[in-house]
Amino acid sequence: MSFLWLTMLSAFRILRRNPLRAGLTMLGIIIGIGAVVAMVSLGQGATASVQSEIASLGTNVLIVVPGATTLSGVRGGLGSVSTLTVEDAEDIEKKVAGVATVMYGTRSVLQVIRDNKNWSTVVFGTTPVFPDIRNWPIAQGNFFTQSDLDSAAKVVVLGRTAVQNLFEPGEDVVGSEIRIRNVPLRVIGVLASKGQSITGQDQDDFVVLPFSTAERKVLGTKFLGTVGIILVATQTRNDIPAVAEDIKDLLRARHRLHPSEEDDFTLRTMEDIAKMLAGTSRTMMLMLMGIASISLIVGGIGIMNILLVSVTERTREIGLRMAVGAKRAHILLQFLIEAIIMTAIGGLLGVGTGIGIARFLTAMIGWPTIINTDAVIAAFLFSLAVGLFFGLYPANKASKLNPIEALRYE
Repeated sequence: MSFLWLTMLSAFRILRRNPLRAGLTMLGIIIGIGAVVAMVSLGQGATASVQSEIASLGTNVLIVVPGATTLSGVRGGLGSVSTLTVEDAEDIEKKVAGVATVMYGTRSVLQVIRDNKNWSTVVFGTTPVFPDIRNWPIAQGNFFTQSDLDSAAKVVVLGRTAVQNLFEPGEDVVGSEIRIRNVPLRVIGVLASKGQSITGQDQDDFVVLPFSTAERKVLGTKFLGTVGIILVATQTRNDIPAVAEDIKDLLRARHRLHPSEEDDFTLRTMEDIAKMLAGTSRTMMLMLMGIASISLIVGGIGIMNILLVSVTERTREIGLRMAVGAKRAHILLQFLIEAIIMTAIGGLLGVGTGIGIARFLTAMIGWPTIINTDAVIAAFLFSLAVGLFFGLYPANKASKLNPIEALRYE
């Protein structure tokens, strides 16, 4: 144990002789480990954010949107033609077993005006079940009712961002009036804030009004009763596969699609969306970690080169140690410990750098990050492995020096 301790002290003294060279040698390790820790933190944060966002919408929710269509031999893309109707949504709720509730809606980006202020935002016409199916509570006032939907009442519920841009702080929101396309609408409620989505979109930047009001008085439509989206909540998560198949069969029958024709709608579950987003996030993380691993390899090569230079500079010292009784194992251990110490210091600095980058991204840009302890430990241990691997060749070369020739080296 005393020999190992003395060897470590000797390694630290040798590294202190030229701190600039040692620092530059460790730079590749610091960059590589820092990048790995930061990328894993971003990946973990993105995954957690996706899971949270999916949970907020409900894991037992299916989304139906207009799909690709072919008219007179011309094929339109996803959503190019509105192929879904209110009757489709109502039939799904009535005829498909396992369905708990159904919401439909239509949207457009419009200018919202209040007194001398205006704000361009998403105007979404939907049904009274919106807060339940989207798991979105009301912060102030109330949501509109079925009576409001039936009578096309001129009422509206605002998202938090719309409130911030149309009203002064402390000003009464509920009971006030806004205008969309010169249609006066009474504000009856404010939705709770949800913040940014995983894609960076502000979820609070929108206003909600009854579908009938949006269709007949605000947004307008070429064909009454067409919708842009249908959300279906199943009674349990296990009902999703069967409900999805039944919805597909029902809509194909309602739209009179021939067996040889493709669906004119697209049906997605929240799990499908979660897998897609998680897959994209994982691909990006693996790509960036691949780039970071190149930095680690470059850092390891740098350590090997510096140790080879050190072997050349200390040839006479090695010969002298061998002449007074040092064995090959002692010389080998000496250089291996120097390599491991450099990579250990570089690994610790890299871990600190990676955590600092992750915290900075969260604080300044708002990207979700989670510091994974297992990933941090794995990155640090990998840095030690890099030092051991790339330090082995110079250490082995030093241990094989002939003591007589080493003492004669100038």
